[in-house]
Amino acid sequence: MRRRFFVERFADGAAELRGDSAAHLARVLRAEPGQLYELSDGRELWLARVERVRRDEVDFSLVEHLPAREPRLNVTLLLAIVKMDRFEWALEKATELGATEIVPLAAERSEKALVAAAPKRAERWERILRESAQQSRRLRPPVLRAVAAPQAAFRAFDANSARIVLSERAGAAPMRAVVAPLGDGAEAQKSAPHAVTIAIGPEGGWTDAEFAAATASGFKEVSLGENILRTETAVCAALAAIVFALG
Repeated sequence: MRRRFFVERFADGAAELRGDSAAHLARVLRAEPGQLYELSDGRELWLARVERVRRDEVDFSLVEHLPAREPRLNVTLLLAIVKMDRFEWALEKATELGATEIVPLAAERSEKALVAAAPKRAERWERILRESAQQSRRLRPPVLRAVAAPQAAFRAFDANSARIVLSERAGAAPMRAVVAPLGDGAEAQKSAPHAVTIAIGPEGGWTDAEFAAATASGFKEVSLGENILRTETAVCAALAAIVFALG
C-alpha cells in the first residue's frame, strides 16, 4: 500500500512537500525520482510521481486523480489534558480512530502545570496529528482547537449532534444503550447523527460542576463499564464503540 503525505496545494500538475515530512521521505524512506506516492491537500487526493529529491524538499508531478471520500461521521473529542506522553498517545490513537476535531480541556482536576504548558506544545501536537493521519491514510488531519474550559466547550457544539460525557458515576447509561440504537436498522441509519461530540475527563474525573455544565448543554452521562479506565484508554474504547455503531 502506497504511503500518503499532506501537501499545501496542487498547482499546474505539480506539488511540493516541505518540512519534516519531506525530510522523512528523503532521508528515512530514501525516495528517488520515479517513485509513486499519494498526496492530499485535505480536499483532493492524487497519485504523484517523485521528480526531484533534496534534503528537506521533494517535488512531485501529478499522475492520476484518486477518489477522495469524505467521512460520513464527524466526531469531536473534548479531551481533558493529562500527562503529556499519555495525552499525545491519545491524540495519535484518536486520529487513527477517526476523530475530526480535538479540543484540549483545562479541566478542574487537570494538573495546572500541564495546562500552563499546553499552548507551547500545540505545534508538536499538530505534527502528531498530521503524522498519524498520514499513517492511517486519512484525507486530512483532525482540527486541533485551542485549550478551553470544559464549561465553554460544552456550550459550543451543535444541538443536532449526539453529545456524550463519559462518567464513572452510578446511574450513567451504558455506552451500548446510548450508541447502538443510533446505528441499528435502516431507519436508524437514515436518522443517525452525522456529528458526535464526546467529552473525556482527567484522571480524577469530572467535578460535580462540570457534570452539571455538561448535562445543561445536552450531554448524556455514559459509562464504559465497571472498570475505571485511564483517560487514554477511554479515548480508544469510546471512539471504537462510536465508529462501530455509526461509522
